[in-house]
This record gives sequence, C-alpha cells and structure tokens, in this order.
Amino acid sequence: MNRLLKLFALISIPLFAQEPVDIGGRRELFVDDLLIGKMEGTKLKLHEPTLLKPKSPPRPSGHYATVFKDGDRYRLYYRGDKIPGMHWRNGWGKYHENEVTLYAESKNGYDWVEPDLGIYDIESMPKGNVVLDVDEGTFLKTHNFSPFIDNRPGVPKEERYKALGGGRYPAENWGSWKSEDERAKLIEKYGPGGLCAFSSPDGLRWKLMQKSPVLPEAIGNFDSQNVSFWSEAEQCYVCYYRWFRNGYRSMRRVTSKDFITWSDPTEMQANQPGEHLYTSGTQPYFRAPHLYIALATRFQTKRAAITDVVFMSTRPGSDHYDRPFKEAFIRPGLGAQGWGNRSNYIAWGVVPTGPSEMSMYMYGGGHYVLRTDGFISVHAGYEPGEFITKPLIFSGKHLDLNYSTSAAGRMRVEILDAKTGNPFPGFSEADSRDIYGDDISRIVKWGEEKEGNTDVSSLVGKVIQLRFVMNESDLYSIQFVDGE
Repeated sequence: MNRLLKLFALISIPLFAQEPVDIGGRRELFVDDLLIGKMEGTKLKLHEPTLLKPKSPPRPSGHYATVFKDGDRYRLYYRGDKIPGMHWRNGWGKYHENEVTLYAESKNGYDWVEPDLGIYDIESMPKGNVVLDVDEGTFLKTHNFSPFIDNRPGVPKEERYKALGGGRYPAENWGSWKSEDERAKLIEKYGPGGLCAFSSPDGLRWKLMQKSPVLPEAIGNFDSQNVSFWSEAEQCYVCYYRWFRNGYRSMRRVTSKDFITWSDPTEMQANQPGEHLYTSGTQPYFRAPHLYIALATRFQTKRAAITDVVFMSTRPGSDHYDRPFKEAFIRPGLGAQGWGNRSNYIAWGVVPTGPSEMSMYMYGGGHYVLRTDGFISVHAGYEPGEFITKPLIFSGKHLDLNYSTSAAGRMRVEILDAKTGNPFPGFSEADSRDIYGDDISRIVKWGEEKEGNTDVSSLVGKVIQLRFVMNESDLYSIQFVDGE
C-alpha cells in the first residue's frame, strides 16, 4: 500500500474504532496530537510569553544557565569567566581555560542574590558565588554544567544533586594556539573530552563521580548545553545532548539506571529542513512529569548567528519531538540586544512563580512569564466551534479544566460514548453548565440542581470522548481528579 492509500485508510478509521488513550488521572496539555480528535471551528493556538520589565530586573543569567525550584527557593546556575571580556578574544580554547560556574538564588523567582559561599577564593570574583572552578578534572565541565535535583527513590543524601558537564577537544579548535604536544599534555592533565558526571549533597559543593567521562566525545558534539534528569515516568536517568547530523546541529537521547553507564544513543527527530537547533532545553513539565517540554535554541548560521527559541515536546521513550508550530516561541525582540551573535539562550528550566504563572529566564537578564500550562491551547474565536478528543479511558471523580474565556465567551462539555457517538445520560451538552471566566482549575458541572453534578466516576473504565462546544475561549489542559 503506498503512502497516499495508507493516509486515506488512517483518515477513514472512525474515532470510536481507534485504540483508546489511557490518561488515568494525569494532566494532559495540548502540545502534541495525543488527544486531538476532531476540530471544527476551533484550532490550536501558540501563546506568547510576556517579557517583564521590573524596576529591578533579574541579574543576567550567563550562557547555558539552569534554574529550578528547590523547596522554598529558586536556584540559578550560570557561566562566568575569571577574566571579564575574554569570550572569543584569544580563540576558542583560551576562553574556556577561565570559565567558572556561578550561583544565585531567590525566594520568589524575581529578586536574586549572589551569596558569598566561601568555596573558592577568586580575586576577580569577590562576590564569592562560584560553585565550580576550572581545575584538574573539571576543565570544560564549567562550560555547560547543568545541575538538577535527583528525585530517584533511595538516592544517597550525598548525591541528592547531580549534573553533567563537559566538551570536546577537536583539533580544529586547538590547532591555532596549541601544538600537538601541548594538546596531548592538556588531555593527560584534564582527561579526555566528553560529558562527566558530578554529584553534590547541597547543590553547592560538587565532586566528580568518576574521572573519566560517562559519555565519550565520540558519540556527541557536546559544546552546547546537554541536559539530564531523573525521569519519574521512565524510572531512569535521561540525557538529551547535542549532535551534528548531516551537517546540522540536532539532538540525541540516552538513558541510564545509575548515571554512570548509559545506553546507546537514539537519534531524535527534531529539526525542520535546513534548521540548526543549538540546545534542546528538554525537561519534564513540573505539572505533568510524563510530558517533556523543550525550549530549543534555533540558530541562524547565515544571519550572523542570531538565535531565537522554539517550543517542542516529546514523550518518554519517544525518538521524535512534536512541534505543532514551527515558528518562534520567543523572538529576539525590540532593540539591538537580542540581535547579536548567540544573544538568545533561554535558561534550562520552566518554574512556577505563582499560583497561575510560570517563569522562564533569558541570557542577559530577560524574565518571561506565561500562564500555567499556557504553551498551546485549543482556541475558539467569535463563532462557536467544537473540539472532540480521541477515545480515552480515565480514572478519577471530577473533570478539571484550565481554561479562559472572554466576557461573552463560554464552554460546554459533553461526555460521549466512543462506541456510539452519543452522550452518556446526564452528561450531554444540554446538561452541561456554562463555563466562563478564567481559571487554572475549574471542575465541570452538569445538571440543573443547585450544586450541579460533578461526579463522573460512573464512567471510569468506559471508552469515552470529551466534546467541547466553545466560543471566544481557550482550553489549556484537562485532568480527571479525585478531589475537588
């Protein structure tokens, strides 16, 4: 059967005949086509983050920054240099010999301090906020050091925080200022290229888990931000790192049970034709850890190396990224600041900074905010439209929505029997209460009685479809929950 016939056959399969998606009680966003069944008068909409301009802007984050929320504080790690202005001045390698990893923290994600940690005494950095310096065993590791909290059950206290860091030693980058003998001595002193594993008990004092790289330079092009994390969904460590495929910067993925021994790499299908992706920014979404979001840096080689940010997502174990919108998620913006060589790198980590917002931090100090779950919505304009999910199975007692409408907009929700296409008694569009307003969490109600019926537990185990009838509204996420 040729591709056209296969496509026709797929389109011809009625929704009720498709294998149902078991979402259990997980929160699902509309960043891929997992739940997208039928759309009439509705469409997906990519939302643009808001750039804040506070009176006291957050401090510049440095290249290849990492941010995460750790209890009641936010931790920020970013790259610095012991000799200001050294970047590219004396060639690729000279610059890297002076790199350090710096640290800042915040109570609210807005106001940052650089604590004097007393770990390294560096004359040119009197603030004392250095957590990793260039020394034996760590050369090039500070270039892209990217920590995370290790939430693996039973992880030793002294390894509560982990990180990968490292680079490569290509001859073309060393040859202009190092002889072969000098290069050999350098590798003997600092070890071979590749990614090395670090651990820490407090996120501040780091040590190598072993001297040799855990990911050798032969399998990657690591002079970028290579990210790793413990995956609750996969019950293993996952790393997404940079790789050149057919001359274009792209991504690979590997996994590990112990952070030392890693699987063979999987090529990730990420790029559009002719596109370079400098970093992947892949991370479990904090409200739905079974879903990996990715704020990737798109690199323009023919336009003075300008960069912007695109939004993608992937699922655990997948070999590809989903990208419903090919255009930029964050543009370089007004003014000259964002239009220079590699001027736009988003820090690795999307973090909650309020009950209804999440924050992203750009190299150079930009602070972007976005509605919680608000990357992509199912959107309806002035004219009413409808959205029907694929067949699904769920667990839980109530249907919870993250949504917004205009003053004149509304939604109604119908629960269909996927086998017949008819609504279940008591859960039709006519039974549905009007939903309007703007809420991160809203329980759907059906029926005319004063309190309304919110209990959908009678449908647990049945193959259903959700039908949304909507106008001037956006649906950001859904979840079946046990409690209101």
